[in-house]
Amino acid sequence: MRAAVREIITTLVAILLALIVGAILMVVSDADVIGKYAYFAYRPGDAVAATLSKVGGTYLALVKGAVGGLGPITETTAQAAPLIFAGLGVALAFRAGLINIGGQGQAVWGAIFAAYIGFAVHLPLVIHVVVALIAGVIGGAIWGGIVGWLKARTGAHEVIVTIMLNYVATGMLSWLLTTSVFRRPGRTDPISPVVDWTATFARLEGTQLHVGFFLALAAAVGVWWILERSTVGFVLKAVGSNPNAAATAGMSVGRAIVIAMVLAGALAGLAGVNVALAPSDSGVPVPLTNGIVGTVGFDAVTVALLGRSRPLGVVLAGLLFGALHAGGLGMQSIAQTPLTLTTVLQALIVLFVAAPALIGKLLPFLRGRQRTGTPESTGALT
Repeated sequence: MRAAVREIITTLVAILLALIVGAILMVVSDADVIGKYAYFAYRPGDAVAATLSKVGGTYLALVKGAVGGLGPITETTAQAAPLIFAGLGVALAFRAGLINIGGQGQAVWGAIFAAYIGFAVHLPLVIHVVVALIAGVIGGAIWGGIVGWLKARTGAHEVIVTIMLNYVATGMLSWLLTTSVFRRPGRTDPISPVVDWTATFARLEGTQLHVGFFLALAAAVGVWWILERSTVGFVLKAVGSNPNAAATAGMSVGRAIVIAMVLAGALAGLAGVNVALAPSDSGVPVPLTNGIVGTVGFDAVTVALLGRSRPLGVVLAGLLFGALHAGGLGMQSIAQTPLTLTTVLQALIVLFVAAPALIGKLLPFLRGRQRTGTPESTGALT
């Protein structure tokens, strides 16, 4: 069986297993359903009916909240866009043999740069949003480039550096929001002015479908072209597969590391740009606050993992997680199921995807020769 087909089936099985485990958690956490199992031997139909009602109703609410009409579908795309951007940043670094855990900090700086241009600099329509977008890309690229430079020049481990820089970025955002430059006039709480409407992503009226989603798709195409059609991509993949062999062939490993992290940071910065400039339900972007980017940088690692570090896979994984985020609200309101269950489902999906040996034991025909090596070459990330 071809490796690509095996990976697709493995991913689908992982999602199915996550849904099954999620269903079990729903049942055991519901006192009414568990109560019916006390007399299962006498009236099994009651327990089965209650189980099907609970699980079926919850998952139906999840689907309706994610794709049950134009509104939910566009909400899914809005939730997916920053995940795709940041996931591409993590995936590109993986392909270069680097583990980028710093998408959170890179997204924070992307949001800071973009939002500042959005509310502090007043420019004409179109020009304003383009300049703000470019500023956000630069912010993320700088923060990612710092990691690449430290790795190339000093040998500092990128995992430690990126994790620490996440804290630095978050702390600097908190400090900036206490300054007169970033804090909204007349307010004492840490919140920035609202971004000018001229710097806001255009959206389809009455929906959450905005330019950011199409930019995310374009970014995926761009990453695919870089990795599969450009000389830079060839070097990045060569260094990711075997840096010693790449150096022997005359490639600059240090330069490749810096380029990979600059590109990864730029992509993660676009996630922050998306958060800062995308319109909310009211039509205007959310102002800068301490939690402006949420957990998008950390979620990006799971998106890249589920997407096997491939641009198309990252897009599909981002849409899946976007659907879980969007559908989770419907699940909570319609089926009275905790929103945290969607987080559990995400974790379970990644757990099963990252454990191909478990899937292989359940479905022996999916077993393939396990590879070892760099993050890019391991079965868990490719």
